[in-house]
Amino acid sequence: MPLAVAAIDERALVFDCGGASLIGVLSLRAGGCPSVGVIVVVGGPQTRVGSHRQFVHLGRAIAAAGHAALRFDYRGMGDSPGAPGHFERVDDDIAAAIVALQRACPSVRRVVLWGLCDGASAALMYCQARRDACVVGLALANPWVRSETGLARAQVKHYYLRRLREPAFWSKLLSGRVASSAFGELRAAVAKSRQRSPTGARATSAAVPKDFRTRMALGWQGFPGRLLLLLSGDDLVAREFVEATTHEAAWRAALAKPNVTRHDLPEADHTFSVISQRQHVEALTCAWLATL
Repeated sequence: MPLAVAAIDERALVFDCGGASLIGVLSLRAGGCPSVGVIVVVGGPQTRVGSHRQFVHLGRAIAAAGHAALRFDYRGMGDSPGAPGHFERVDDDIAAAIVALQRACPSVRRVVLWGLCDGASAALMYCQARRDACVVGLALANPWVRSETGLARAQVKHYYLRRLREPAFWSKLLSGRVASSAFGELRAAVAKSRQRSPTGARATSAAVPKDFRTRMALGWQGFPGRLLLLLSGDDLVAREFVEATTHEAAWRAALAKPNVTRHDLPEADHTFSVISQRQHVEALTCAWLATL
């Protein structure tokens, strides 16, 4: 039986992907018949619950706004059996979740992929590979674009330079509480930050690219629907993304598209762990969904 939470009905979905039974939870407003469904694509080692129940709250907020929301576990994650996969190879899992959502809720004709971190990366790569016409929107929170060069740039700009401006750092250095090796680490980071990035203007759809950052950029550039970008201010992953979009031609072109809605949240951390920030993300997501 569906579990009623306020005006929200929730029920488990079990659906096949390559012979494995994936486990998901579908959230709907009681008695609703939504035309838009949101697939929550989890990131990192998370499950459909998310850090501090982030995806539970998100799914229910989306359902309360009148849409369907499905959060699920990839093969090998959470309650879904199988060998653990990698975010670069979950296209089949996402496709299976879309089919399961539309079977469980036949009124859904338009689908949005909402992804955090490498879940956002996986959503972009899915669109680059599949060109799925039913996917009309992408909501991307702190997309993962890590490379040695990008990480070094973000560290130099957002950590080392900030530390060098702090009087406490120099006090510790002069008192011997900060090893001189810290300067060696800074020099190494600066050197890496000046290297050529693996993703750039050479990105092309003529062949299947191997680098996941290139696949993400191509997915973004070729996506005809609407995009919502959420970036946390207190998050190195988000800072890396900002650096990538500043230095790499492929990403600059992607963010300049008129179908992109961007929100910067200066006080938010990677998973929006503060209740007010989490609720802000939910409100921004629901407001954006209303424009589709």
